[in-house]
Amino acid sequence: MLRRLRVSHRQVVNQMARRPDLLCGAIALSCLLILAIKLTCSRAKNVVAPARPPVRFFSPDVPVVDLFLGQLEQVERLRSMAEVSLIFLYAPWCAHSITAREEVQKVARRMSKEVQFIAVNCWWHHGKCRKQQNLYQYPVIHLFYRRFGPIEYKGPYTAAYLERFIHRVITPLTYLPSRATLQDFLSYHEPGVIGYFEFNASPQPPGYTVFLTSALQSLRRDYRGGVRFGVVTNKHVAEAIPLQEDEMVYLHRHFNKSLVFPRAERNFTSENICGWAYEHRESVLRWLQPHGAKSRLMEQELSKGAALLLFLPFDPLAASQPLLQLIADIALQYHTCNDSEWWESGEHQSSWDGLWQTSGQLPFPSALCCNTVVLPRLDSLSRTHNVCELCLDRSAGAEPGAAQSPRCTFHRMEAALDSFYLRQSSFARLLAPSMACSHIVNSYSPLSRFSACCKTLAPRMTSYPPRSQEPPPQASGTQAANITGLKCRTNKTLRFYVLDSHLHWTFAVRLGAQDHVRHNVFATIVDLPDEVHYILDHRESLKDTLEHFIWNYSIPYSPLKRHLVGASVPKSPDSLIREVTTASFLSTVMDPEKDVLLFYYTHWCGFCTVLNHIIIQIARLFQGNSKVTVARVNAAQNDLPWEFMVDHFPTLLFFPRDRKHLSVKFPEDLPVTLPNLVRFVLRHSGLLHRDGTRAGLVEAELRRLQADVRLLQGAREQLSEQLAQLRQEKLRLSLQTLALESHNAELQRQGRRLEALYQEKSQQLTDAVGKLRALADASESLLAENALLKILLASVKEKAHLEPGAERDFTGEGAEQDLRTHGHS
Repeated sequence: MLRRLRVSHRQVVNQMARRPDLLCGAIALSCLLILAIKLTCSRAKNVVAPARPPVRFFSPDVPVVDLFLGQLEQVERLRSMAEVSLIFLYAPWCAHSITAREEVQKVARRMSKEVQFIAVNCWWHHGKCRKQQNLYQYPVIHLFYRRFGPIEYKGPYTAAYLERFIHRVITPLTYLPSRATLQDFLSYHEPGVIGYFEFNASPQPPGYTVFLTSALQSLRRDYRGGVRFGVVTNKHVAEAIPLQEDEMVYLHRHFNKSLVFPRAERNFTSENICGWAYEHRESVLRWLQPHGAKSRLMEQELSKGAALLLFLPFDPLAASQPLLQLIADIALQYHTCNDSEWWESGEHQSSWDGLWQTSGQLPFPSALCCNTVVLPRLDSLSRTHNVCELCLDRSAGAEPGAAQSPRCTFHRMEAALDSFYLRQSSFARLLAPSMACSHIVNSYSPLSRFSACCKTLAPRMTSYPPRSQEPPPQASGTQAANITGLKCRTNKTLRFYVLDSHLHWTFAVRLGAQDHVRHNVFATIVDLPDEVHYILDHRESLKDTLEHFIWNYSIPYSPLKRHLVGASVPKSPDSLIREVTTASFLSTVMDPEKDVLLFYYTHWCGFCTVLNHIIIQIARLFQGNSKVTVARVNAAQNDLPWEFMVDHFPTLLFFPRDRKHLSVKFPEDLPVTLPNLVRFVLRHSGLLHRDGTRAGLVEAELRRLQADVRLLQGAREQLSEQLAQLRQEKLRLSLQTLALESHNAELQRQGRRLEALYQEKSQQLTDAVGKLRALADASESLLAENALLKILLASVKEKAHLEPGAERDFTGEGAEQDLRTHGHS
């Protein structure tokens, strides 16, 4: 192979030696290629401007190490010098980074002695941070506790929240030295995890480090610290909870049984402890943190069911949060089903024993379960007393060992309802304050029998028995509501959500809060499946009004009024088309003196825009009639009562005067044109029967409009023909223009050719003139020389005549010498 290459190389060399033009051509092509590459690179350098070198992002007087060149390799060295470090990864052009910079500087000035603050520019393309970190958003805040990290901070970029998170990282565990501090720790609404470690054998037990890391793991999951971690070192304090051995972990829960970490089933690692705590925790309050951009956070939470949204002014650095604690107590009371005094104190037996004795049945044992049912409406009188509380005695059947729960199963309750429906005569006795009872055979199990009793509820429409026979206390002129264990006594379960009103008041305004009352307490219940929205008016005591608010929502026939969100009232109500809002809907549409044609539209509906000109025409047609109103409503911005909502857009509804309940919808199979719309209004308004003259005028106006339409159609056809002729003329002119342009181009080419010929002839003439001038100059010099020679010859001849001996000299050398002398002279 090598021999072949050498032979081919020799052949190429010999061929190039034989033909040197090939060698010159190759060298010329190489030079041209190098020149082209050089010119291209030089142009690229001129087009793309070099990036400016970065500058310091943080202020020099702030204790923040600003690595503005992206020196990520120095972060590890700086982090090893401090126990807690904060790493701020930023981009200098990012608005969020600029906003967060001011907040980080505030925190750095206060906590520089405890925390090492480091900022790294992760946008500079020459830095290692840009090359090694693939960041999709800026800024990113990481905290390191000793060698553990990073713990990413995902909260709002405010100094208070950031400082609170740093304090939680610095002290992830709460030391509980006494039983009082332990009781205070367990009384908080958030779940608590307590570890018991003895520090006698060594300065720091091995399990303590694992427990400390699990607390940091929880902060990595939730920056708010939804699960609180505490540590006990005193055995006397640990005996207050079931912690008897060293390195035991206890999870306190308010509603269900508290748990101890199963070391026999799971390894004692920080990941397992943290995962076990979050798996079995109980949360009564959940914080919502919308980040301001487009997200589905609110939709995902609200779609789960009814939600109580509480906007509270929250101070992260405050030592105590009384308002938050008040809300947490109400939430605990609402969720505490097993601790309800009604089910444990036995007061229900003393209040209902007499009723059971009068009915001839045994009183309810402890296995009581109740639910609210709606009775059938047998007559007009029963309509006002159609709610009944049905209680079942499960221990009277064949299954006395059933689970002790205050709620009945679906199958047993259905069997009880079937029995009561068959015994319709018992409902007559329910109109009086008495109890109707019966023994029911379980249809799903014929051998099982149990007792069921139904008692008519009080007229105040509360579906749950009072806590005692004594008159309930009054709160601000209203009856006190007992919401203890209400979650388990109603089918309308609420989820409690808390938002910081300082950060998310715009959400509260969109839900019905007043914009000028900022950073105040606002509560609302939003139920997306049922499409209801209620707002709390807490002008008085927040605790009592909130409890009544929850109570009134939970009862079967809630007295709460649905809140309707609407746009502002238009400034010009006397326009051609009346703009209807939520506030003005009833007063405008339900006016008994006017016939109203209502047009439902939205800003995103394209078909609604197409119909605008028709609505304007019919509004102008009925503008002189004071009994007909043409109105429209933006259904996307104005909530209406359910009976006035529509399922698609655009929609036209007509509300006749004095007969608003007989509203008519414009037929969907009929085209929405002006004649059809006018006939629709005239047919259902009664104008043809009540005012024949006006109806005749309207019909005449309609015929005139139809004639105008036909005239406009004829004019349109004429215009179409004229436009066709103009198009043909335009095409002919375009062809002529193209021909003239081609002829003009040919003339221009000939002109350029003649100009070149003219320039060539001019140059030739110029050259000829120059030559002629040279010849003229040469002839003049020859004439001068000729005249001189003639003079010399004449003088020589004259001398020859005068001196006879001189003829020899003239013919010889003397004559030649004379000619030379005269020539020089």
